[in-house]
Amino acid sequence: QVQLVESGGGLVQAGGSLRLSCQVSGRTLSTYGMGWFRQPPGKEREFVSTVNWSGANTYYADSVKGRFTISRDKAKNTVYLQMTSLKAEDTAVYYCAGGARSGIAINDREYDYWGQGTQVTVSS
Repeated sequence: QVQLVESGGGLVQAGGSLRLSCQVSGRTLSTYGMGWFRQPPGKEREFVSTVNWSGANTYYADSVKGRFTISRDKAKNTVYLQMTSLKAEDTAVYYCAGGARSGIAINDREYDYWGQGTQVTVSS
């Protein structure tokens, strides 16, 4: 059974940085696209970023472009989201998603596996 476990969330001041990690276990998802989504308080879940199987292709939501960087370490079966210049509006539960057959996938319905989420709170 595939498990995705996020870590690295926490409380940070505006302008600060955090790095989220998503450890995949149970089987490798190295041939599938991976992504990050988030759900701000009182809002629906939204796309943040995605990376294809090789790590060569990435895509970002306009709201995080230039501030967030997604990457993957296939040897460690781990996906990362480096977040810099954080803003109060980045406050959300961040979810890792895996198993996108299309590679770059911005629609959550394209992912087969999900983590439990990690809270990121940015204080202004």
